[in-house]
Amino acid sequence: MKKKVFIYSLALSAGLFFTIGCNNKLDVQPTQSIDESQALSTSRDVEVTLIGCYDALQDIDVYGGAFQYASELLGNSGELGFGGTFQNLLEMYNKEITTANVTAAATWRDSYITINRCNNVLSALDKVDEDKRARVEGEAKFIRGSVYFELVKLFAKTWGDGDNASNPGVPIVLTPTRVVTESNDIPRNSVAEVYAQVMEDLTAAKTLLPETNTNYATKYAASAQLSRVYLMQSNFAGARDEANEVISSGEFALEENFEDLFNTFLNNGGANPGEYIFSMIVTQQDGVNDMTTFFGTTISDIPGTSGRGDIRILPKHISLYEPGDVRGTFFITPTNNTFTRKYLDTFTNVLVFRLAEMYLTRAEANFRLGTAIGATPLADINVIRTRAKLKPATTVTLASILKERHLELAFEGHTLYDIKRNKGNVGTLPYNSPKLILPLPQREIDVNPKLVQNEGYN
Repeated sequence: MKKKVFIYSLALSAGLFFTIGCNNKLDVQPTQSIDESQALSTSRDVEVTLIGCYDALQDIDVYGGAFQYASELLGNSGELGFGGTFQNLLEMYNKEITTANVTAAATWRDSYITINRCNNVLSALDKVDEDKRARVEGEAKFIRGSVYFELVKLFAKTWGDGDNASNPGVPIVLTPTRVVTESNDIPRNSVAEVYAQVMEDLTAAKTLLPETNTNYATKYAASAQLSRVYLMQSNFAGARDEANEVISSGEFALEENFEDLFNTFLNNGGANPGEYIFSMIVTQQDGVNDMTTFFGTTISDIPGTSGRGDIRILPKHISLYEPGDVRGTFFITPTNNTFTRKYLDTFTNVLVFRLAEMYLTRAEANFRLGTAIGATPLADINVIRTRAKLKPATTVTLASILKERHLELAFEGHTLYDIKRNKGNVGTLPYNSPKLILPLPQREIDVNPKLVQNEGYN
């Protein structure tokens, strides 16, 4: 008898359905059970599974919202208010997270589902048509490396906080999980090992991916992610060079008007602005952007809005903008609460990287290194300021560059990590406080005795 396997949620959620021919119409194979020799037997099977990788990546507990809002809530120091009823978000807002936090549990689970789908694709590359093989491998490695990067930032000590080689990161799994046994109980790899895997995946992806790839990952998406990884590691030369490569490619252009960057369905009918390096498409039929759910609000006279209005913008943040800064007016106060206008559109695409971030990264890295690769730090900062309708700066400091980054990329998922890599504070909490790290889900600890919980959680 051929072995039957359950391919880790693949059959139902990645679109891998098979019709089994048989003489007896009542002899029907269960759709969640697929013959191992058939599940990934053709190039089309693997390509469909790759679409499932993107579907998992866009899940609301992965890049569909949780990665971003967790950073904003955990990194908040009085610039955001929270008025929602979801306990999981309230715990992050208050920095009093429990091991039963449903966002932590769902993000861990759904991230590993995403990784497992990538592992399935990578295990069957020999089935992929030769002219597509490099691209398929690159996309799968880009997704896997990106998810591991987000996991190690959320669930482990930040890079450089103590010994990266001994600090526990997250478990690295590089082969498909098809039948769960005790062999799946593995310990956490170190922070250094996870970063090494992230770099291996993303570096490979960059060499394998094309420069253009419709709505899917490109070599420039890999470069943008690598620039973030290098920045977290304080490898400023690496961050600068990857950001410079994206800027110099000519594939992307800053939008002339700041407001045209957001609310992609209302503004552009679902099309991405030319500044977007990588995003995931949300339509009326498929996809959810949970940033609109929690940062957005429902406004009766603006069609297409349906946010809950849980996360509000407080005066402390708004007071940071200079007079005349268009970003300082990119808010709306329909009642007594103020909200960002970045996420009003129910069907806005899920933004991951945009060109302005690359200018800001290049400016910071060049400033720290005393170099001017691509442009001077002052020139790059003035590109951003000019778009914001501000007068050009005459000088820059590290503090002014970081402030420009904070204002330009506000509420886009950068706050916690910019604080951590610069060794700042979140309120009275130092950057390395255990309260700024998510706990491993209790259910994972219960079933896997090799997992060690994070400091401060029982």
